[in-house]
Amino acid sequence: MNGAGMPYSDDQRQIERNVRIHDRVAADYEKMHDEIFNPVEQDRLRRALARAKEALRTGAERPRALDFGCGSGNLTRHLLALGFEVVAADISPAFLALIERRHAGQPVETHLMDGRSLASLADSAFDFAATYSVMHHVPDYLGAATEMGRIVRPGGIVYIDHEHSPSYWGADPAYRDFLRRASRFDWRKFLVPHNYYGKFRRMFVDPHYSNEGDIHVWPDDHIEWDEIEGVLRGEGFDTLFAEDYLVFRGRYRPEVYEEYRTRCTDMRVLAMRKAG
Repeated sequence: MNGAGMPYSDDQRQIERNVRIHDRVAADYEKMHDEIFNPVEQDRLRRALARAKEALRTGAERPRALDFGCGSGNLTRHLLALGFEVVAADISPAFLALIERRHAGQPVETHLMDGRSLASLADSAFDFAATYSVMHHVPDYLGAATEMGRIVRPGGIVYIDHEHSPSYWGADPAYRDFLRRASRFDWRKFLVPHNYYGKFRRMFVDPHYSNEGDIHVWPDDHIEWDEIEGVLRGEGFDTLFAEDYLVFRGRYRPEVYEEYRTRCTDMRVLAMRKAG
């Protein structure tokens, strides 16, 4: 079994499906994710990355960062703005081609991953390894955390963001009330044919089926933050901050979000530094 509780024989099937899906949606990915590409969440992310960078202790004049599972370049843009040289890594060739077009002439190189490990990247090759909304796509996410720790040099940072927090799975009444009051009706979902296929699959074939190939987003199978911190401590890391937050979605009513943002949470960000 792997860190996802899944037989290793299933890993390649999951990886290949993720490649197919994300190659297909690369051009429209940002339009599909209003929980990421909105000013509120982007400002929170910028501040969290800047806070983590301030804790760097590698002594690098021009620090080098890995954007693990770069997608359309959400983290890459922020890391460049913070003065990093960036290696944008993903399993999707379409995403990497998008990064190359968008960041031509900037200190960015792309790296095609195999979805299993970062074995093609050398030990201690980076000052900063960051991932955002990716671990729930990785079959062996604990192995991925270990690999992130391996490629970071002493004094460097591993940054993991935008995965469901423990409180999300706790049936918090305040959170349920928030969702009821904050969410506007989204009629556009009825215009997406694959939504009907996905619902059919979840009802009659596989209750864990996800349109985007998510793996760990279910009550009985989700990211275990304590275990992630544990494997990184085993690589010589100490926790800088682990904070839960309430993510903003474009369809939320802003005034309701402001009312609840300090009362309930659904996501976590973790930053850890390697001893050196």
